[in-house]
Amino acid sequence: MAESTRKGSLEIVDVKRALRFGTVFVIEARLRTMAHWFWSLLTSSLLNPFFYLMSLGIGVGTFVNSRVGSVGVDGVKYIVFLAPALLSAVAIQDFMGEVTFPVLQGFKWHRTFFAMNATPITGRQIALGTYFASMARTIGSVVIYFGVLSVFGAINPASSWPMIFTSLYAASCFSALMMAAAAAAKNDDLFLNVMGRLLIMPLFLFSGTFYPLNSIPAPLRIIGWISPLWHSTELGRWVSYGHEISPAMIFIHFAFLSILLVVGLLWAFNRFEYRLSK
Repeated sequence: MAESTRKGSLEIVDVKRALRFGTVFVIEARLRTMAHWFWSLLTSSLLNPFFYLMSLGIGVGTFVNSRVGSVGVDGVKYIVFLAPALLSAVAIQDFMGEVTFPVLQGFKWHRTFFAMNATPITGRQIALGTYFASMARTIGSVVIYFGVLSVFGAINPASSWPMIFTSLYAASCFSALMMAAAAAAKNDDLFLNVMGRLLIMPLFLFSGTFYPLNSIPAPLRIIGWISPLWHSTELGRWVSYGHEISPAMIFIHFAFLSILLVVGLLWAFNRFEYRLSK
């Protein structure tokens, strides 16, 4: 009887297949969960850029353009200056949201990661599956946002399309670090409060999003220098309308983001495997 039960379980769970495609199974599970909220996600992806561009790009932009005249901000209209920052911001915020709340849910709120790990799927596969599913969701948001920016005339889609990749790369790098932080968090209330008040707001306000970074006091520029949003925005403005950046700074932008990616993923693998072994 015991032998029969063992063989039956092996027919239900293909260990070799689970070990080989575990990451894919986790991606599928996450995407199926997201599918329940498809229309809500689609609506927010369409309306968010619309209202941002109406209020900031056109509303505030009209005032800014009237003050700076033909000089513009960074030599272009305000809405053109703002567009790369908004695309980078939505990429980072959406990606980060998908790797923080689901990770807290998987470890603490619903403990779904422990159920996954009860199969041959490893902690590293769960981390990668969560990460890549979040990337898929963010790609959709960024492409839609890019389309809305094109409709508003904030970008030239024929020449600005690399901005999609610079935004996604920055979001991927920073969110790897945030996924690891979420996996390491013991107090979810404290983590969410710190993330919202001490990370998201300074990230958005002091990263050269609404104005050139060199227009604020020098001590506050440090926040921008260590902000992935600033690095992404600078690269986005470079590929979008030719914002002047030296080759050395281009290297620094990509190097900074790449370090976040490597450190974040390695830390995430460690935290996932550690917590699932407890």
